[in-house]
Amino acid sequence: MGRRSLEPSHGMLIRRTGSIHTFFMRFPIDAVFLDRKMRVKKIVRELARNRAAASLGARNVLELPAGEARRVGLEPGSLLTWRPPGEG
Repeated sequence: MGRRSLEPSHGMLIRRTGSIHTFFMRFPIDAVFLDRKMRVKKIVRELARNRAAASLGARNVLELPAGEARRVGLEPGSLLTWRPPGEG
């Protein structure tokens, strides 16, 4: 909230939740719902502002710029892994 956008190729991980909302946001996002093992359960693409989304069984949500999930090829079942910055 308070941002005008998310930078391309960047996102925000919200831990310990299975739902989010975009109230007070100024732009649409892709919401990627993840299970405990960081496997994609559901993707809500281009979630408009002032909306809510949820996924049963999700434990984390990765918010990405609208269109980013498609651009990087995320689909339900994809397993996310993390690398420290600089290990590109």
